[in-house]
Amino acid sequence: MLEYGVRTLDTDFPYHDSLECAPEMTCSSLTDLNDAQTITIQSDMTAELPMLDVFMPMMKSAAIIAAGRIGLFEALSDGPRDAASLAVALSASEQAIASLAEFLVTQSYLEQHGTTFANTPITSRWFTSQGIVDYNPGLIWTAQAWDLMSGLADSVKRGGPDKSLWDKMVDRPEMGSDFSRYMHAFARHLTTDLLDNIDLPPGASRMLDLGGSHGLHSISFCERHPELTAVIVDLESALSFTEDLIERKKMSDRISLLPGDLLHADWGTDYDVVFYLSVAHNQTAEDNLAIMQRIHQVLRPGGIVVIHEYLDDQPILAYHAAFKLTLLTETATRIFSCQEISQWLAEAGFAPPIRLDLKPIEKGSLLVARR
Repeated sequence: MLEYGVRTLDTDFPYHDSLECAPEMTCSSLTDLNDAQTITIQSDMTAELPMLDVFMPMMKSAAIIAAGRIGLFEALSDGPRDAASLAVALSASEQAIASLAEFLVTQSYLEQHGTTFANTPITSRWFTSQGIVDYNPGLIWTAQAWDLMSGLADSVKRGGPDKSLWDKMVDRPEMGSDFSRYMHAFARHLTTDLLDNIDLPPGASRMLDLGGSHGLHSISFCERHPELTAVIVDLESALSFTEDLIERKKMSDRISLLPGDLLHADWGTDYDVVFYLSVAHNQTAEDNLAIMQRIHQVLRPGGIVVIHEYLDDQPILAYHAAFKLTLLTETATRIFSCQEISQWLAEAGFAPPIRLDLKPIEKGSLLVARR
């Protein structure tokens, strides 16, 4: 078993619990002060401000999302600009841009140099087209998810949403587009881990990519292995951009699309490797077992299944616990433990899986099992 260290998350919202004043400003009475004086009141009592724990994370998220939606980070990708220049470029209010930028400076997403603002290195890396991966689509999707999370209380009472995320995407196609672009960004981030850690069986020539909507994993592995062909199975709404991407990559003769529900579509047979990446948490335990059994049937002897998931280990990580609440409001499904997934694989006839925890662990884990 390969394991990587677990990252310790920094505290995002530090604040002081008490107020202190400079000695020269300390006073015990207001009666001797005139109107022109500035006063600081010293107190030994702890300044309890419990709503900071709600207000500051809310404002941080709102500001980052707003910056993504209006294109602020991308507008700064070529270098520092002042509020006036940004306001013209983004068709926004100069004063409002300054207020948004100043707050993002306090949250370490922007830097301020005199009258100009600039992206921090982390912002440039993750939220602009010049970075390693542009997660700006994730900010756009989070604006959609924010609306979904407002129904958390009702979801807790019901045990799930009034309508699943997939049904809502049918009613609101723009949600599906935003979600697909976000998954495309995450797939770019995950592909390197897959290429670095997954060895295909000798002579592998056929791959099945279940739920591989964006096509990036199939494209990356076909580029790495010239003898490989791939079939991508996903809902038709999730494949809206995939065919164009495959054509741009000149892979149309090697990668085919099969629109349909994973549970009912005819996948074909005689595969050497099957990808089941970030899909199990959208299915029930019973459906996942059925899918593992079908994967075993369509794999050639010696073939492998590669599973990516966020594992419900204990004690649970904060990110994984938050993701469980996300699933509660979106699909009424859940994440599963390594033991549960291993049990499905065993019942389907696979050998015990090898587990690889990605770094940072918030990226999830890979499980690889051989038929």
